[in-house]
Amino acid sequence: MSKKETVKNPNNISRRKFIRGGAVAAGAAVVGAVAMPHIAKAQTKVLKVQAAWGGGIFLEFAKDYVRRVNEMAGGSLKIDLLSVGAVVKTAEIQTAVHKGVLDGAHFVTAYWYSKSPVASLFGTGPSFGWSAVELMGWVQYGGGRALYNELMDKLRLNLVGFFSGPMPAQPLGWFKEHISRASQLKGLKYRTVGLAADLMQEMGMSVVQLPGGEIQPAMKSGLIDAAEFNNPTSDKDFGMQDVSKHYHLASFHQSQEFFEIIFNKRLFDGLAKEHQAILEYGAEAASADMAWKAMERYSADLVRLKKDHGVNVYRTADSIMEAQLNAWDVLIKKFNKIDPFFKKVIDSQKKWAKRHGAYAITNAPNYQLAYEHFFGKI
Repeated sequence: MSKKETVKNPNNISRRKFIRGGAVAAGAAVVGAVAMPHIAKAQTKVLKVQAAWGGGIFLEFAKDYVRRVNEMAGGSLKIDLLSVGAVVKTAEIQTAVHKGVLDGAHFVTAYWYSKSPVASLFGTGPSFGWSAVELMGWVQYGGGRALYNELMDKLRLNLVGFFSGPMPAQPLGWFKEHISRASQLKGLKYRTVGLAADLMQEMGMSVVQLPGGEIQPAMKSGLIDAAEFNNPTSDKDFGMQDVSKHYHLASFHQSQEFFEIIFNKRLFDGLAKEHQAILEYGAEAASADMAWKAMERYSADLVRLKKDHGVNVYRTADSIMEAQLNAWDVLIKKFNKIDPFFKKVIDSQKKWAKRHGAYAITNAPNYQLAYEHFFGKI
């Protein structure tokens, strides 16, 4: 075909132009694909976690943990937090997580004390001169974590757990009169949980273990004579100031406790490593925030209890706390004989507490001296 004929025929396109044009079109298609990729978004993994709290600041603490996890996961993992009783009763929470009925739970170890008294050593055991902060130090760096995992294995529990939120020492609680002597405790019907129940029974009290929401009605009806739950904010929210005007702070019955956050182990092991890390480190982040929030809220609500509700606030007498320590001696000896693993945990705690306590107590200045220097006598 002549050059002239090619020009005259508009339908006659040279092979070179066709190839060049096709290459340009293909390149444009590739650019378009890069600019607007079609990516299948992974489905969000949702975990059903039930809290042991129906409201108040404890449910708020649980929500704080959940919010951190959900925000860090960026939509790939989400905790759906359920309040108390949503799926099972509080006493059944751990079993439900173990069986996979629930994916997780936010509660405390004292709530499964019936399965092993050792559980209570991870939150409501004897004080060896330490607070919840020091107890968490033992868990994280003093061998406590390995012993907790060993307990799970011994009980054949399909669970993995993390601790969060060191709590201030819990008040001795609410009474119908000012308690200044240990002898006044004998015969009283009292609410507490875990090993603290054994402690108070050793001191001559009759102990009833009730969930938080039932404490105030029980005291109002006369089912119990005295009670403790945890802190001024929760106690105020429960309305304890309406059934008693005598509130006693400081006690060794539960002087160190924190939350336990558990997950079904089979489910947890199947999660992506980054999701496992978020669940664990989220507990640590929430732990710090809870400690700070408690400082603000508990102290402010204690002032409200005194000023707005006429509550008399006392510091529990040292003689009562000495009697508690003597009662702990009896219980430790008793449970050490019954359960070698209980003794193993106690021995580990005492070894760590003795070393750390010598440093911490010697190093700590007299904060009461400083407080009273600036603000006067408490």
